[in-house]
Amino acid sequence: MMQSKLFALFLFLFFSVGVQAQDDLLSLLGEEKPKKERIKYAFKSPRVINAHSMEFLNPGTMDFRILHRFGTLDQGYKNFFGLDQASMRMSFDFGLLHNLMVGVGRSTFKKEVDAFIKYAPIRQSKGPRSSPVTLAFVSGITVDGLPWADPTRQNYFSSRLAFYNQAILGRKFSEGFTLQLMPTMVHKNLVQAASDPNDIYALGVGGRLKLSKRMALTWDYTHILVGMPETGFYNPLSIGLDIETGGHVFQLHVTNATGMNERAYITETTGQWGKGQVRFGFNLSRTFQLKKPKLD
Repeated sequence: MMQSKLFALFLFLFFSVGVQAQDDLLSLLGEEKPKKERIKYAFKSPRVINAHSMEFLNPGTMDFRILHRFGTLDQGYKNFFGLDQASMRMSFDFGLLHNLMVGVGRSTFKKEVDAFIKYAPIRQSKGPRSSPVTLAFVSGITVDGLPWADPTRQNYFSSRLAFYNQAILGRKFSEGFTLQLMPTMVHKNLVQAASDPNDIYALGVGGRLKLSKRMALTWDYTHILVGMPETGFYNPLSIGLDIETGGHVFQLHVTNATGMNERAYITETTGQWGKGQVRFGFNLSRTFQLKKPKLD
C-alpha cells in the first residue's frame, strides 16, 4: 500500500513539474496562452434600424443619434412623395461596461420621451470558454407627451407610461453576415379601446449583410404574436443601407413604421408595404469618446 501511495505521489509531482516546465518553455519562446476574445462589429451600431442590435458601445463612449423619417410615398407629388412631412427622434446612448449601456431619447411622434438599459450576460467570443452567440436583455420605458384627449376628466400620469422587455439572441456568422432574434413584450398602461390588450407579445428578426468595406445591407422585422388589434395596424418591416464615413454611420432606409421607439413601431405601425405606405428616412450616428478606454 505504501508503495502505491509513493508511486501516485511520484506521478503527481512528475506531471506538475512537466506542466510547469512546458509553461516556462512557452514563456521563453515568447508564446502566450490562448486568450478569450470577444467578437466585435456584428453590427456597426447598437441599433439595426428600429430595433436594438446585439452590439454594445465601448465603455466611456457616447453615441449621439438622429433618426429622421418622412411621410409615406403613396401621397404622391402633392406632398413630394412624403418629403414635405417629417418626424424625428434624437437620442444619447452611453457605454458603461463592455456589456452594459443605457440611453435616453425624445421623439416628435406623440412627443414621447424614452429610456432604456441593455445588458449582455453572454457575448459571442472565441478562445477558452468561448460562446457561439450573444445573449442580451433590454428593458425600456416610454412617456407620452401629448396633451390629454379629455382634460376635463381625472387623468393620471401613469396612463402616459408604457414599458417593454426584450431578449436578443444573435450571432455573427462571418465577417459579412450577422443574424439575431428578438422576442419582445410591450405593456401599455392605457389602451385606446377596452377590447385592446395591455400586453403585446412579438418576435423580431434583424440582420446585416456586408456589401463592401464601408457599406452593408440591414433589416429588421417584427411579427406580432399576441395582442395585434383586428384592424388598422400591421407588422413593421424596415430595410436599410449602412454607410460608414469615419466616426459616422449614415443609414438610408425605407419602412412602414412611423414611430422610432419600441412602443411606437411595434404596436402602432399603420402603413402597408403592398399599398406603398412606406416612408423614406435616414439615421445618423456619431460617437464621442468621453473617457479614455481601458485595454482588454
